[in-house]
Amino acid sequence: MKFLDLVQKRKSVRQYKEQMVEDDALRVILEAGRLAPSAANAQPWYFIVVKDAGQKEKIAEAYSPFNLTHYKSAPVFIVICGDHQKSWHRSDDGKDHCDVDIAIAVDHMTLAAADLGLGTCWVCGFDPKKLSEALHLPQHVEPTAVLHVGYPATELTQGAPKNRRPLEEVVFWDGFQNNL
Repeated sequence: MKFLDLVQKRKSVRQYKEQMVEDDALRVILEAGRLAPSAANAQPWYFIVVKDAGQKEKIAEAYSPFNLTHYKSAPVFIVICGDHQKSWHRSDDGKDHCDVDIAIAVDHMTLAAADLGLGTCWVCGFDPKKLSEALHLPQHVEPTAVLHVGYPATELTQGAPKNRRPLEEVVFWDGFQNNL
């Protein structure tokens, strides 16, 4: 499959089949995240794979302020955590690139899953304190995203083009032209 076809195929999935995701497929997804680039090659991430129903319920309790319910059918959660002690910080202003690095890793994981015919939904709407407690995270490790993974209830197809702004609205050459 061509890369842009894969990007077009990847969609946020909110309903999954009951079928469990094979460990080999999970390893491919996790490897894609592990191989992602990071600022200064700091690799400030940890991937926590959760299949246990009881543990998934504890994680779901952290969703409560956001009223998320689509997680219930996902057979696997991957909680992606950032280690702020490992991440690169820009010298001029101290900007921590942990979240940027995590986003790159998660994007690699979503594309790997789509390539395997799996669906994902990238969730950031949770109470980080509750999620940290449920996972027994050390203080310097932050839950940044939860990736729901499973076989989509409906087939992933390219279908209609994604609703995205045209290139002419988002690309500028040799400087920003304020058309706003």
